[in-house]
Amino acid sequence: MARNTTPPNARPQPAPRRGPDFSAAQVLEQIASSVDREDEEDFCDSEEEDVSEDEDGEEYDPEREGERDTAAARERDREPEPEDPAAADVRGRRETLLSKNGKIKWSSAAYRGPDLPRAVRHPGPAVTPGPTAYAASRALDIESTFRLFVTPAIERIVVDMTNLQGVRKYGDGWRPMDSVDLRAYLGLLILAGVYRSRGEAAASLWDAESGRTVFRATMPLKVFHKYSRLLRFDDRRTRPARLAADRLAAIREVWDLWQERLPALYNPGSDLTVDEQLVPFRGRCPFRQYIPSKPAKYGIKSWVACDAKSSYAWKMQVYTGKAAGGAPEKNQGARVVLDLTQGLPAGHNVTCDNFFTSYELGQRLLERNLTVVGTVRKNKPELPPALLQSKGRQVSSSMFAFTPTATLVSYLAKRNKNVLLLSTLHTEADVSDRRDRKPALILDYNRNKGGVDNLDKVVGTYSCRRMTARWPLVIFHNILDVSSYNAFVIWREIKPDWMPRKRNKRRVFLEQLGKALVKPLIQRRQRLPRTEAASALVKVLQGADRDAAPPPARERAAGPDAAAPLVASKRKRCQLCPPKKDAKTHTACCRCKKYICKGCSHAYCHTCALWAFSRDGTG
Repeated sequence: MARNTTPPNARPQPAPRRGPDFSAAQVLEQIASSVDREDEEDFCDSEEEDVSEDEDGEEYDPEREGERDTAAARERDREPEPEDPAAADVRGRRETLLSKNGKIKWSSAAYRGPDLPRAVRHPGPAVTPGPTAYAASRALDIESTFRLFVTPAIERIVVDMTNLQGVRKYGDGWRPMDSVDLRAYLGLLILAGVYRSRGEAAASLWDAESGRTVFRATMPLKVFHKYSRLLRFDDRRTRPARLAADRLAAIREVWDLWQERLPALYNPGSDLTVDEQLVPFRGRCPFRQYIPSKPAKYGIKSWVACDAKSSYAWKMQVYTGKAAGGAPEKNQGARVVLDLTQGLPAGHNVTCDNFFTSYELGQRLLERNLTVVGTVRKNKPELPPALLQSKGRQVSSSMFAFTPTATLVSYLAKRNKNVLLLSTLHTEADVSDRRDRKPALILDYNRNKGGVDNLDKVVGTYSCRRMTARWPLVIFHNILDVSSYNAFVIWREIKPDWMPRKRNKRRVFLEQLGKALVKPLIQRRQRLPRTEAASALVKVLQGADRDAAPPPARERAAGPDAAAPLVASKRKRCQLCPPKKDAKTHTACCRCKKYICKGCSHAYCHTCALWAFSRDGTG
């Protein structure tokens, strides 16, 4: 039997083809050479199996071959999870989202490190927030704080123009108004707002039974009506020439002087709010606006930039309608924000709604070292279409898009309803731990968006507005309302210990302001009112004025007897002791007629009485 010379590990080889010219020796030689080649290949294969590694770099183990196949199958069956933008950024993988106009390339991952060429990252404003040094040095009392806004220059214009109109109306019968009359008139307007009498007829305020005593004690009702009708802020005869170029010509000079004072008296905090304000008015006005979303719907609109924390009105601008040509203004929202933030120090952030916010506005504010946070309308061409989709997304989910200088977020607040916000302040895709999973960008917007709305609320609570058919007077009433609130903000920050733990501070502030403004006119009044209460108030204030003034010459000539107490006929409680002490006395002061007990009075000899008068500056 023939012996098999093929090695056991040799691969089967096809039988060699035999040609008619091959001999037996040649066939055996060919078989032997093929066996040698196969042995050499088998040796090399065995050496490679000893050092081979798998795809992950691990050493190959034949016993784990089944486990590896099972894990690979599970990995193939697993659904792909969404990529985290932060992880994508770390691994260098970014998805580019092109805007609708094709001009802006948004990235799905945030920019970090050298990829973030931001020029603005200030921790806060460069100046200290609060009243300026100029305001703090001149706000000595409540009245002087208010007069920082309604300045003597403004009073002079109003007095001169009102007198001019009064002479034209009444001729020689017009009694000229002065600054004391004007301040008293403004004080009555403020007091009417404090007493919530905005919609109440003026006659009821002067009523002898149901009215307020301070109104009858200050001026007659006829004089108040006369001032309300004749109050002017420019020369009516020269107005047509100015009105052709300026729709606000009837009050332009007063408005410009007033709005220049606003930024000069207060430094806003790190966040400003820009929004619109509508002063209710339904009379004739060439730039009256209709805004159905506002409670009043009809009125005069103003653009306002105020401090987000204190609602201090930092800058204001009256909207006077379209240009003379009638063409609508393009990019009006961006223009308004740039105007209201002119002169704002670097490091501030501006919060506004979707009427103002745009990508272009954010870039222009960055040139001033300012940032912006605001909602965005979905029809803006700079938005990527991927962030506008809301179908198929989970509620409270967020999608982010980034450029080196801006951050865009699409937050799904409700099913199939998303909201878009743009920020040049935020750089990361930060999401809060709250239940609704709102991004930090939205939380910052909600925290600072209500500055102007709060200003409207507090101004409307104690407003001095009165019924009128003249729109310049409506604007002037709004000047008084905003000035009184701004003065309250300054006074509260200068005097933090004023009325501690009281919740009605602003009402008390306005009441004291109104009484301080009307007091000079009451003190110089010559004829007493008819009602007993108003007449008594005039006597009290005029008596206090006499107490502050030096005594007449005949009293000083009376010598030491003038300092002796006067014994009254009745026995009353001491007016200087606390009521709980209940100290009764017959003795009254010889000058002010106040009842004083022995503990509150002093006895003087002839020489010391003269010295006491000279020391007090009354002798």
